[in-house]
Amino acid sequence: MAIPAYQSILRPLLETLCDGQPRNIKDVSEELSAYFALTAEDLQVLLPSGRQTTYANRVGWAKTYLAKAQAVTGVGRGILQITPRGQELLTRLPERITQSDLMVYPEFQSFKEAGREKASNALPVSALESSQNQVSPEEQLDALYTELSAALADDLLTQVRALTPQQFEVLVVQLLVAMGYGGSVRDAGQALGRSGDNGIDGVVKQDPLGLDKVYIQAKQWANNVGSQEVRNFAGSLSYHKATKGVLITTAGFSSSASDTARQIGNIILIGGDTLAELMIQYSVGVVTRSTYLIRKVDSDFFEDI
Repeated sequence: MAIPAYQSILRPLLETLCDGQPRNIKDVSEELSAYFALTAEDLQVLLPSGRQTTYANRVGWAKTYLAKAQAVTGVGRGILQITPRGQELLTRLPERITQSDLMVYPEFQSFKEAGREKASNALPVSALESSQNQVSPEEQLDALYTELSAALADDLLTQVRALTPQQFEVLVVQLLVAMGYGGSVRDAGQALGRSGDNGIDGVVKQDPLGLDKVYIQAKQWANNVGSQEVRNFAGSLSYHKATKGVLITTAGFSSSASDTARQIGNIILIGGDTLAELMIQYSVGVVTRSTYLIRKVDSDFFEDI
């Protein structure tokens, strides 16, 4: 049997979770391969990049789309559980679930439209799906790249929020060092891990020689950080006679918190979305699966012949 398209996997994946019990995605994937009667050869077929099997890729996207529609939820690393919305989908659509069916949910719409907010020149993938022949191949690639980046950022945040506070500190260290702060992981690591030190979670060098320092506060919160937390951090900086501080959270910041930071002037706020973007930019917690070179004719070359 041919490897099913990811949309064909949506409903069967939900069905494997219909009893409401948490299940490992690896076990779900194996059950689905039996459901679709896939052979060992089918399961070994690779994507054109050669870095992942086609089947694993399609199951992954089915899981991602259901999660973005809040039909399933992660209850641990690699552990899925169906939600009431997922149960409702199974009842309402007894034969097949498609991406169009998920578009009725605002959360999924926001996920699909995230690319437009980050790259105004990229067309939304929903437009591509309805009018493939009306856009250039470059526009299609641009839109698809934007969607992949948005999905990667969401997946990164999910992983980061599942870390323990100690693991989150390690992540902060590695990111800051990758960005050029702290000198080395060892140097920065020795400065961190001092929770409760008058509101400061760590100190890293701003330059390799340690001529200036940046004070860190890391909050692994689910809710937005408010202005009072920013003021408290400012007080901690004053206590330590520090001139610069970075407040990092896995959530976001209220508008009043952002206003307060601007008024104070020496505090940088890094919310969950920015944290994920920085991790991608500096290759922390991500790997490059494929690199595609897009070439075009060099008109100047031919004019100079």
